[in-house]
Amino acid sequence: MPRKTHRKQAGRSPRKELARARAKRGADEKPSFTAAIVGRPNVGKSTLFNRLIGRREAIVHDRPGVTRDRRAGVATLGGLTFTVFDTAGFEDANAETLEGRMRRQTEKAIADADVALFLVDARDGITGMDEHFADLLRRGRTPVLLVANKAEGKDANSALYDAFRLGLGEALAISAEHGQGLDGLYAALVPFAPPEDLDAIEDDEGEPAPLAEGEVAPAGPPRPLQLAIIGRPNSGKSTLINRLIGEDRVLTGPDPGVTRDAIAIDWTYTAPDGSAREIRLIDTAGVRKRAKIIDAVEKLSVNETFEAIRLAEVVVLVVDAESPLDNQELTLARHVAEEGRALVIAVNKWDLIKEKRSVLSQIEDRLASSLTQVRGVPVVTLSAKTGQRVDGLMETVFAIHEVWNKHISTNPLNRWLASATRAHPPPLSIHKQRIKLRYMTQAKTRPPTFVIFSTRAGDLPEAYMRYLVNGLRDTFDFDGVPIRIHLRKPANPFEDK
Repeated sequence: MPRKTHRKQAGRSPRKELARARAKRGADEKPSFTAAIVGRPNVGKSTLFNRLIGRREAIVHDRPGVTRDRRAGVATLGGLTFTVFDTAGFEDANAETLEGRMRRQTEKAIADADVALFLVDARDGITGMDEHFADLLRRGRTPVLLVANKAEGKDANSALYDAFRLGLGEALAISAEHGQGLDGLYAALVPFAPPEDLDAIEDDEGEPAPLAEGEVAPAGPPRPLQLAIIGRPNSGKSTLINRLIGEDRVLTGPDPGVTRDAIAIDWTYTAPDGSAREIRLIDTAGVRKRAKIIDAVEKLSVNETFEAIRLAEVVVLVVDAESPLDNQELTLARHVAEEGRALVIAVNKWDLIKEKRSVLSQIEDRLASSLTQVRGVPVVTLSAKTGQRVDGLMETVFAIHEVWNKHISTNPLNRWLASATRAHPPPLSIHKQRIKLRYMTQAKTRPPTFVIFSTRAGDLPEAYMRYLVNGLRDTFDFDGVPIRIHLRKPANPFEDK
């Protein structure tokens, strides 16, 4: 049976095509091939990356060189599902400089990709830098597609003709910002997709068979643990991530502020006993005091860091052992607690500390006095540079994640509530009436959240709420995670009569 023409494919809704393909191959389908977006600075690589993955994830700014690390995402285009890399702009620089390290990351992305999308700017035309890097790409083994971005204007035609001198064939004219020309990009990417992906797209009868009566749909794979690494600039976050995964995946350097984007890395952690755990590591930009953040790009980077905290399950706050837990780091820790995330303090550069007991005691005192809402936050001392106690960090992450997911049944909760109120009865309300806590239940986990049904719920003082929270921690081992208690007034059966 001959394949349907590209014209008919391009006219369909990409979302419907993707749904058909996933229905036939399963919802847990993994991307089938990899594409790396490369080019000189400020040609629109991050804009195209965001367009392909369907959301604004990479930082986009008019300033050249904003992207530094390579960022991976799952792209969908006309029913194709593939991994796409956003990379730093090609720059001809010394290998030991920051720009040189950025270029190595880009070269690694090209080597790992099945196809490279080489972007040029249709408005600016072909530059000497474009010619230089086109020559490097031609000598490599990775196939290259030449893409002329910003081609929505009338002045783009001359640049398209001029692109032939790069020796990479005809340029695909697109506008990543406006979504134009993506059908041509789809057609060019089709040869890199496995045949079974194309068969699934073309099969109009590819809907999954309905489940028989009593049949249960198979469960998908367990979700990776979402682990965000945060801290001040130059505290060693990226070095720690590279040590964890065993490769130079993200940029590091002595200068603060190297990381700009929040980079997500899918990683499988293998424990000493041989068990494996899927982790989604998120490296974030360092956060300085709000008053010092003036640069527009740094503001975008910090916003991404706070978004990473909101989406995480466990957050590791990396602090420098030589100046641990200053006011900015305590502010970050409080923000993690307010978001309801599990928190681990990683004291980095521990190999440089001589008075270890004194420094550890100082950290514990700061936590006890300034982070009272989350008692018992675990503290791990380590060295990301040497690898000292890095495995201990992961053991602590898994342990606090279990506490964060812990659920207590209703019977033991109400036995504890009765005992707690006998030992320390609630005070009188503002109306001089005794407040009664009738019963409680755990409404949800992640973080542990409880509901207590009480008379005059709004009159219970904050001090008594802290007494209840500390009692829950002591009795049910909830140390180190935020606990939320909501008071509810029991329903009045005569209210509607």
